[in-house]
Amino acid sequence: MDTIELVGFVAGALTTIAFIPQVFRAWKLKETRDLSLAMLVLFGFGVLLWACYGFWTGSIPVIAANLITFVLILLLFGLKIRYK
Repeated sequence: MDTIELVGFVAGALTTIAFIPQVFRAWKLKETRDLSLAMLVLFGFGVLLWACYGFWTGSIPVIAANLITFVLILLLFGLKIRYK
């Protein structure tokens, strides 16, 4: 693995992990009032487009980070709907 790919994996891991505390908080408190539905939808579409870009360019770090982040966004979206 070269340095550029390693930086990509680390960057992807950090930005993906950043969503985990928000998912746990929403789940634990059963409250998502502070989350904007528009932000979740727009960010979700952006993440999907990044994943498409990753597939088109063959960038495994981009694909992995964005697919995992998309799953976390879907969880937050589901919690937002459930605890409305």
